[in-house]
Amino acid sequence: MIDVSQQQASVADKKPGRTGARFDFLHPAGEEALLPADSVTWRVFKNPVAMFVGGVAAVILELAEPRVCDGVWNNTTFRTDPLGRLRRTGLAAMVTVYGPHTKAEAMIAGIHRLHGNISGVTAAGQAYNANDEELLNWVQVTASFGFLEAYCHLVKALPAADKDAVYREGAIAARLYGAVGAPASVAGQEELFKAMRPKLQPTDVIEEFLQLMLQTPILPFFLRPYQHLLVRAAVGILPAETRRFLKLGARWQLKDWQLDLVRWTGRLADRLVIKASPAVHACRRLGLPDNYLYKRS
Repeated sequence: MIDVSQQQASVADKKPGRTGARFDFLHPAGEEALLPADSVTWRVFKNPVAMFVGGVAAVILELAEPRVCDGVWNNTTFRTDPLGRLRRTGLAAMVTVYGPHTKAEAMIAGIHRLHGNISGVTAAGQAYNANDEELLNWVQVTASFGFLEAYCHLVKALPAADKDAVYREGAIAARLYGAVGAPASVAGQEELFKAMRPKLQPTDVIEEFLQLMLQTPILPFFLRPYQHLLVRAAVGILPAETRRFLKLGARWQLKDWQLDLVRWTGRLADRLVIKASPAVHACRRLGLPDNYLYKRS
């Protein structure tokens, strides 16, 4: 929920002349991650299209919960430094999945400590702490839902057993974050979504967030129109009932040719071995070939 830059700085290597942190996924050689390399999550998270789209979709759902919305919007740098916040949050996700387990555990413990310092009261008078289990469970399930649905909608469909595996695998790190009630199956995700539905609210913050995602220079200038398509694709993978409830109407819908383009790039990204990616570096750390995850897709 909060900005994790402080903790990331403690587990990442600084490079001269650069701002921010760069995490070393190559070392210690041979150290396992929290999840094994043959997990479904490793295959899903390697895809940058699914990660971007799924991440945006997850934040939309998080912001629909008033306590999470207040915590994110008033206690992080989303509004003042959206690009930096996105990079740090993306790094945290990569470390959780691909990082050596000792460093991932240290990062998660630090984030949990920082969450404990974040409390507030919503405009409606609801008190919260960022470590409240219900809120952590919501953040965890929306993240798993976003990444999984983005992969299935825009890259390739997964069988029911693999979908369940993503939630079951996600619950391992979720417990370390404090989300001990995070669902471990699609059925559990659907049940939690149903339980949380009465607590969700449409809000102007969601519109503000989406505008930030359109305007922030996340991709190079010549790819900015494509970035806009990815943001709209994120809205498109939300359940239809949720889109209606959050008043995300026709202007956020992709045209058929636009959806086809995003899907084509999603499938291409699933075959393109990105040598500098955390997924590839993690494979090298374990003595696996660079294309290990790509052969399995």
